Amino acid sequence: MFIGQRIKTLRKQKNLTQQNLADMVNVTKVSICCYEKGTRTPNLETFVDLVNVLDTTPDYLLGRDIRVVSESDESYSVVLPKEDIEIINEIRKNDNLISYLREDPKRGVEYINKKSL
Repeated sequence: MFIGQRIKTLRKQKNLTQQNLADMVNVTKVSICCYEKGTRTPNLETFVDLVNVLDTTPDYLLGRDIRVVSESDESYSVVLPKEDIEIINEIRKNDNLISYLREDPKRGVEYINKKSL
């Protein structure tokens, strides 16, 4: 669930505890914890408060995709989640890594996966 993951990420970026955020949007710490775990969804009023306090957009919290290529005909548009765009941008910063991944994407991802475990 995008809402929970993104609430947690934004909360941490703003150096807020769950209790701090809860106080700012008038809910309990348990509610924030449940939102982040995806076991509860904020009501509309709380959702709007979260958007404002976390200085974000409703689309971002909802995990709506970002249009990265758009032609006049909607059938040609390509969309990616913001997180995927961030990953691509980080990979592009390393010429050797991007070359390695382009040569054999499957092998490259398997190698990265082994190294990360």
